[in-house]
Amino acid sequence: MKGSEITRRWFFEQCGVGLGAAALTQLMAEAGYAQTMPTQFAPKAKRVIFLFMAGAPSHLELFDNKPQLTKFDGTFPPAELLKGYRAAFINPNSKLLGPKFQFKRYGQSGTELSELLPFTGEIADDIAIVKSMVTDAFNHAPGQLLMNTGTMQFGRPSMGAWVLYGLGSETKDLPGFVVFSSGSKGPSGGDSCWGSGFLPTYYQGVQFRSGGDPVLYLSNPPGVDTELQRDSLDAIKQLNQMRAGVTGDPEVATRINSFEMAFRMQAVAPELMDIGKESKATLEMYGAEPGKASFANNCLLARRLVEKGVRFVQLYHEAWDQHSNLVKDLQKNCLATDRASAALVKDLKQRGLLEDTLVIWGGEFGRTPMVQGGADGRDHHPNAFTMWMAGGGIKPGARIGETDELGFNVTKDKVHVHDLHATMLKLLGFDHTRLTYKFQGRPFRLTDVQGTVVDSLLA
Repeated sequence: MKGSEITRRWFFEQCGVGLGAAALTQLMAEAGYAQTMPTQFAPKAKRVIFLFMAGAPSHLELFDNKPQLTKFDGTFPPAELLKGYRAAFINPNSKLLGPKFQFKRYGQSGTELSELLPFTGEIADDIAIVKSMVTDAFNHAPGQLLMNTGTMQFGRPSMGAWVLYGLGSETKDLPGFVVFSSGSKGPSGGDSCWGSGFLPTYYQGVQFRSGGDPVLYLSNPPGVDTELQRDSLDAIKQLNQMRAGVTGDPEVATRINSFEMAFRMQAVAPELMDIGKESKATLEMYGAEPGKASFANNCLLARRLVEKGVRFVQLYHEAWDQHSNLVKDLQKNCLATDRASAALVKDLKQRGLLEDTLVIWGGEFGRTPMVQGGADGRDHHPNAFTMWMAGGGIKPGARIGETDELGFNVTKDKVHVHDLHATMLKLLGFDHTRLTYKFQGRPFRLTDVQGTVVDSLLA
């Protein structure tokens, strides 16, 4: 360096910027797939499977039985209940709508669940049900972003990215964070729901398909054999390493890693995605059909992925936005998801994987006690909804929270989305206030400046 001349290379090497160097150290080292951040607690969970019911299932038809709502069906809600309430589409002063399905008691605990969830009823004593979830958003995109990234703003890392950033990957042959999508469409929050935000893109979710190539363009084009591909990748890798040495840019390291992982995935992914190798009993338990894209197939693939060391698997089933056709669509959605969700928990348990795999089921908010769409629909409702969790240090059979007699507001043990994130991170071994990443001059975290661990959920 001469006089006042300062090169980018000197700046990154000598000024302790840290971002590029840290990413390069992790992503380019041969052993870079091990744990990357120190944990603060003994982890109970090593991995997460999040069954995300995008569109928001009705807690009133599925989990939170309200006889009083049936009693007052067709009447107007109390005026004091609606004070300050904002609905997404309907006039809040719409008539109340009684639940459309009956509830039954399941398990030794006698847990009340909808008649639409008989298979979930079979695992009632294995899951913890939270009836007192609340969120800040009442529309889909911001609600899904809040649930998945901890904020309603675009550009923040998803929970899967945070988990991978904290724990690293257990596999070098597959992405550490894998995403599947089923249902009528993808999530309203789009790719940002599994993005890496300001974290290096190494940590973003990789979307797999349950039919054909698991990732688009994974197979070589005609005329390109393995030897030619390897020679080409080696040359590209050398050029990228030269560039990374000059700039310290973590995205160059991510590019190197993605090329190399894609090469390795060509050898392992096709066999991994072939669920036809599963036993007939396993396929029947899930309701899975080889070669047919479905939520059931995705649940079975999620189990196969975590067996291979994938850290975070997220299944989106976007089909739950019942502003009308509530009865028909809930029957259809539960038929598509109930058996497979329960089968996943059973399968993990019988394989000894449930004890260190955290399974989460739920959507972005609930549905209104008031009617929409004539007499067969409900609007978005952030004040109360239900989620369930299993495995990974969760107390089996726990029942958290209560809502009022109409299922409108939480009356006991409120659990915010930030609290859910804080609890998930503790089960993985992290103090949510200490898993941070500095960006634009301040440390960020998944829970932002909020979040309290729900101790009553912990075994």
